Amino acid sequence: MTQQELEKYLWGAAKILRGTIDAGDYKQYIFPLLFFKRICDVYDEEFERALEESDGDMEYASFAEHHHFQVPEQAHWNRVRETTTNVGMALQEAMREIEKANPDTLYGIFGDASWTNKDRLSDATLNNLIEHFSQVKLNLKNVADDKLGNAYEYLIKEFADDSGHTAAEFYTNRTVVKLMTMIMDPQPGESVYDPTCGSGGLLLNCALHLKEEGKEYRTLRLYGQEINLITSAIARMNMFMHGIEEFSIVRGDTLAQPAFLEQDELKKFNVILANPPYSIKAWDRKSFENDPFGRNIWGTPPQGCADYAFQQHIQKSLDDHNGRSITLWPHGVLFRDSESDMRRKMVEQDLLECVISLGPNLFYNSSMTSCLMITNNQKKPERKGKVLFIQAVNEIRNEKTMSYLDPPHIERIHNSYMNFENEEAFSAVVAIEDILEDVNTRLSVQLFVKQALKEVESFDYLLDGWEQSSLKLKHSMDELFKTLANG
Repeated sequence: MTQQELEKYLWGAAKILRGTIDAGDYKQYIFPLLFFKRICDVYDEEFERALEESDGDMEYASFAEHHHFQVPEQAHWNRVRETTTNVGMALQEAMREIEKANPDTLYGIFGDASWTNKDRLSDATLNNLIEHFSQVKLNLKNVADDKLGNAYEYLIKEFADDSGHTAAEFYTNRTVVKLMTMIMDPQPGESVYDPTCGSGGLLLNCALHLKEEGKEYRTLRLYGQEINLITSAIARMNMFMHGIEEFSIVRGDTLAQPAFLEQDELKKFNVILANPPYSIKAWDRKSFENDPFGRNIWGTPPQGCADYAFQQHIQKSLDDHNGRSITLWPHGVLFRDSESDMRRKMVEQDLLECVISLGPNLFYNSSMTSCLMITNNQKKPERKGKVLFIQAVNEIRNEKTMSYLDPPHIERIHNSYMNFENEEAFSAVVAIEDILEDVNTRLSVQLFVKQALKEVESFDYLLDGWEQSSLKLKHSMDELFKTLANG
């Protein structure tokens, strides 16, 4: 099968669910089924190979050392395929048996989809899905890791397109991911962490980046945490589908219960890439005030916006010697008054290395403009005491409701970061003292890189300014009414 044929075939499974369940729920059924079929087909392929090696010794062929994963006979795809009634129950039991047979690698990987709810998925619908997946052998001979991995990423994007507003939970624009990976430039043997990893795209791309460069990508140590159960399962499946087995992705709330600890302190990583959920209001601010892991290094963010809670978690998780991070944010983190003290401390400590202003529509299903914030615990001598600002707002290709960074855009931004120089209307190297002259320590790129701003570029900035002015006006009016009432 060509790549295109494989993608069309896999997308055909989603079409079977059309009208039966919401588009936003396709992923929790299609991905587990695809993974189930893949590991059973690979198991059969490995079994046949071992059978040939041993001149037909069935016991030898079933030894664990000949298989990536164990698939108990009663939990095999072919056994479920024979089932015609209570198919959902048969699927659920088979998936749980496989998880139990592989406790160190596959525990909980199939998620918690309601396979037995016949109001959502009838036996007929499940039989149709199983027959659809049974048409093609998804073993390594027929479908290599690279090809299946690419098809898996294609499905992730298609499900994001179909599911509308829920897509941001698990999908980051892959062209932005490419830029972030190139800037971080992870090296063989380094540890890479994403505290809000979604479907694992940022982590995965670090390994693929090394692979493309012909470097040893299997020594990269990948760590991720994701609060959503099905999304964390999808991330783990994503790694296995790409042939990557050295990783640790844990389900959980990063702010409330960080998963990676060493001697009761946060584990330290060489590289951190993140696209955290922005401006979340439902978080435990009180607990963060007295954080047991000391993450409030610059202060406690306001209840209505946890952005700098994530940013401080990232900073606290960086290796003291060569730790570096890149985080995708909406522009508000650069100038909101309520976060000015935290920004000031970050700049004063000479941790901020670069701010890149990106164009609108790069966030999934959102027209917001975005930015990249890069911190570095070990700046090169010539970069110390300085911050690079890059105005890349026009380096995009617009396509309907989404924008993308094409290779020339990525190359120009990346080169600017590497050169760390002034370029008229595009980049500016600014001394920390000059940034700190502003009482609010605003980091908006347009303050440092002068160019004619388009309406869309400054929309978020203007909106935030309008909101701040409105709050001040309301406060003034309240004070006036109090004075009048007392008079």
